[in-house]
Amino acid sequence: MPDYFAYNENWSSIYEQFTSIHGRVAEADETAAFLERYCSGGSALELGIGDGRVAVPLSDRGVRVEGIDNSDNMLKLLEKRTDLIKTWNGDIANFRSDKRYNLIYCAYNTFTVLITREAQIGCLRSSAEALHDEGTLVLEIPVPDMVGFVSGQKTTTTFMDHENTFINADVHDPLNQNLVSTLLWFSGTSVRSLPYRSRYVYHQELDTMAECVGLKLAERWGDWARGAFNEESRRHISVYRRAGL
Repeated sequence: MPDYFAYNENWSSIYEQFTSIHGRVAEADETAAFLERYCSGGSALELGIGDGRVAVPLSDRGVRVEGIDNSDNMLKLLEKRTDLIKTWNGDIANFRSDKRYNLIYCAYNTFTVLITREAQIGCLRSSAEALHDEGTLVLEIPVPDMVGFVSGQKTTTTFMDHENTFINADVHDPLNQNLVSTLLWFSGTSVRSLPYRSRYVYHQELDTMAECVGLKLAERWGDWARGAFNEESRRHISVYRRAGL
């Protein structure tokens, strides 16, 4: 029986349209430019590579990109775009690689799809082991928005234009820092229901988990354009390197 929350089953057919509406396709070149600085002429591994939204423009800049994803459907979408990027189906919480990379990165909200602290630490540990000694790990993480919950529930209109309306319904599990969510996507006369589960993490906790596996924060930005990270930021781009370097 398919997992109700499986991103493989629920998201692959609409992922490009969804990310385009949210401006993520438009910012892919900016993301690639940010990442290229840490691996110019070198190698990179993307955790949760999906359809190659970021990996393809990064590869176009001369970086040797590889990727992991747990969705065969998403990897097939990437294969249609390019044959230059090596990928494999795997769990980003516990992966091993014979290669060592100049850069490992995880974009959008992919890291939070790991719904336990142990899985998130496992991802950080696997990444640290797969980096060159002077390699870099870059994570894009949403800032938790816990305002507006009533009795552990919240419903929010997250996007609206002349054609599409997105409504997010969240149930908060504070003991596990989990959000059990359903995205309702209204478009014309149709509606899609897209369930997902995530574990939110504050930047201070992320730094502590990174330190547990020998990584240390080097930089933190509010966006891919290197804007300041402050109390109004809705996400952060955190750059880690091996402690002691």
